[in-house]
Amino acid sequence: MKQEVAETIGLRALAWIAGNEEVLPVFLGSTGAGVDDLKNRAQDPDFMISLLDFLMMDDAWVQAFCDHAELPYDAPMSARSALPGGAEVNWT
Repeated sequence: MKQEVAETIGLRALAWIAGNEEVLPVFLGSTGAGVDDLKNRAQDPDFMISLLDFLMMDDAWVQAFCDHAELPYDAPMSARSALPGGAEVNWT
């Protein structure tokens, strides 16, 4: 996946989270981000990676976002990997 496509998917995920009354408060509460961060850091790859990581914490969120955006269910992970600094993390 090209970085431009990954950034677009990240921005679409941001818009989906921001427009979701149930998911947005969970995102803000769990990340410590504020509404201003959603606007000011939308182009920041680190913020976008953390946003995609948050989205991927719940399969239902991934499915709902991907269904809404008409994307395959692996798109958020592919986008994360294509962003600068988003290479797969080895937790061991």
